Amino acid sequence: MRLLQKIMIGVLLVALAACARNPVPGGPGGFGPSPGPGANPRLGDSRPHEWRNGHPYGHAVHGIDVSRWQGDIDWGQVRNAGISFAFIKSTEGGDHADPNFMRYWREAAQARIPRGAYHYYYFCRTGAEQAAWFIRNVPREAGSLPPVLDLEWTNSRTCPRRPPPHEVKREANVFLDIVGRHYGQRPIIYTTVDFYRDNQLGDMRAEFWLRSVADHPRMIYPGQRWAFWQYTGTGIVPGIRGNVDLNAFAGSSADWQRWLQTRLTR
Repeated sequence: MRLLQKIMIGVLLVALAACARNPVPGGPGGFGPSPGPGANPRLGDSRPHEWRNGHPYGHAVHGIDVSRWQGDIDWGQVRNAGISFAFIKSTEGGDHADPNFMRYWREAAQARIPRGAYHYYYFCRTGAEQAAWFIRNVPREAGSLPPVLDLEWTNSRTCPRRPPPHEVKREANVFLDIVGRHYGQRPIIYTTVDFYRDNQLGDMRAEFWLRSVADHPRMIYPGQRWAFWQYTGTGIVPGIRGNVDLNAFAGSSADWQRWLQTRLTR
């Protein structure tokens, strides 16, 4: 009997140790119990944050956004780490293209990672000029994610102006309309907390990708629906040297598949 008890206790201790190594993420939407950093064993963070109102790892679908600063990427390792999508910087303003864009675009596709392109908005060019530049540099390719318009305040020495909200939204909508017609998908808007508030972006007709690195978007952007959440700029992903932005999709894995069916370029 004592031998049996010892065996039972040993099995229990092994099980408890396994649970400690592999904590269970929060419930759907990230509103369940918040797991500690590293609950997703394939992703990490060089500056982990204590999430109090919904942990990003409570979301089932994660992705990255990248630009030239990520250097050489092993996209096979990235995919094997559980990354489900990638947004790649393509253009900025009306005359700048990211030198790594086309290479990343091809390599991500070869690794079978759904990918899309994002444009960094410049406040000294019209929306029409920037839309034309984006279209000139980004292929219209079936199976691509929708384009993204990155709207945030910049510290550009060549363009320090900050237009009023009515101008920001007018020109952004010009970009969204032109690019949306070309690719057959209205672009997603990426934005930051201060830019969203300063320009009252909540009334724009678009899906949102929200940056929120200190709390869950439902706390920072109350009432705003969103498709993607950028939750850290210091993420760690196998296949990428150094830090990278990490993002979560708003829904479940099944929601993700349904979203892809309706939002991929045809």
